[in-house]
Amino acid sequence: MLKIGHEVVRPGKKLEDASVTIQVPEELETVPGIPLNDREVDWYAREYPLESINYTERASRDWANALRDQHAEMREIRKEHDKLNRGLIMAARQTADMEPTGEPTGEDVSQAIKDKARELGYLEVGITAYDHRYEFQSKRDFTKHPHAICLAYEQDFEPTQTIPSVDAEIVHSSTYRTQAAAGLELGRFINSIGYRAHVIHSSDATGPVIPMFVEAGLGQLGACGYLLTPHAGNRNRLMMVTTDAQVTYDKPIDYGIHAFCQVCQVCVNRCPGRALMRDKIWWRGLEKNKLYFKRCRPVMARYLGCGICMKTCPIQKYGLQATMDHYAETGQVLGKGTHDLEGYTLEGKGYFGPGELPVFDRGFFDMPHGTIEDHAFENFKDQAKAAGGQISDDMIQELKTEMGRAMGQQYDAVAMISDNLDIDADYI
Repeated sequence: MLKIGHEVVRPGKKLEDASVTIQVPEELETVPGIPLNDREVDWYAREYPLESINYTERASRDWANALRDQHAEMREIRKEHDKLNRGLIMAARQTADMEPTGEPTGEDVSQAIKDKARELGYLEVGITAYDHRYEFQSKRDFTKHPHAICLAYEQDFEPTQTIPSVDAEIVHSSTYRTQAAAGLELGRFINSIGYRAHVIHSSDATGPVIPMFVEAGLGQLGACGYLLTPHAGNRNRLMMVTTDAQVTYDKPIDYGIHAFCQVCQVCVNRCPGRALMRDKIWWRGLEKNKLYFKRCRPVMARYLGCGICMKTCPIQKYGLQATMDHYAETGQVLGKGTHDLEGYTLEGKGYFGPGELPVFDRGFFDMPHGTIEDHAFENFKDQAKAAGGQISDDMIQELKTEMGRAMGQQYDAVAMISDNLDIDADYI
């Protein structure tokens, strides 16, 4: 039995459930939250502000969506999700200007907000300062309120275990919509107790929110680039509500996850695209396992959104309490090396058990890069070269159309809601 360094007590999965105690072995203790260097985070935010890959990698986004649309069921899922999600995004945007409907009492309302969020179905909720350092450049001043209510909604367990599959993509999309509706209801509750609330839809996020969620004590950043929470690991969908309510901030917690991921490495070892970095590096002032985007998106595009890093996480599969208890007792990672945790099937490729990975040819990872205008100009050059340097009116018109699309949609999240959002979570 390993020596226990400290214990973390968290609320149960549901509002009425008893709290759970997580024992963190001494050898897995690091620091609360994410190891970071505030000066470096400040410098990068000022000199190299973040921007969404929906814009910076728009060429590969369009390419990936075209591939997904070749799968009839995926195409219909995406169309239906876009249709249903659009109204939720617009409703969330309108909350920024809504006035309170009640009068504040002057009391701290943190617990009231948390209880309401849990009543609405959120698995985890925490409150921290809204951190402008993690805003996309195009979303500066999108929200005006100083406090961030960080909300994690659990994605259903059973369909998630079928990743990658159509069923998993259906529950993926529906969870985003369910949590968005719950967020709107939470916003109305905050208005009713006398305060403003800006509901920020996941598809309209102001930036990579995980650092704020970690600061609010909801979990820690995993090797996969997701937030790992105590009850569901990376099987959560995240959204935020900013407010001017009178609240108390939560604190970051050392769940042992930052060190555990270095021992575990299951998601790193099982990634079909070999897109996860084995060793941590310092990136924009944070210590983390970095994602290779160019090896991730081609797999996601071709294999039903992939998600193998979610499926094979022991914390997602068994919960942090069971995972840590097993590690403390045995020094081993629960489920590692077993088909129960590590097995998956890729459509057209077959089943891959522990130690087995698919092989792709070099061209598999070729995809366009850059913004809409970058991609449009490269296409224009290729067409001109193929035509022996002769530029036709049709070629000019196509370039104009694409550049116009770039001007009109550069920062329009509503026009980009079909993107899979999970990759952006790693862009910090």
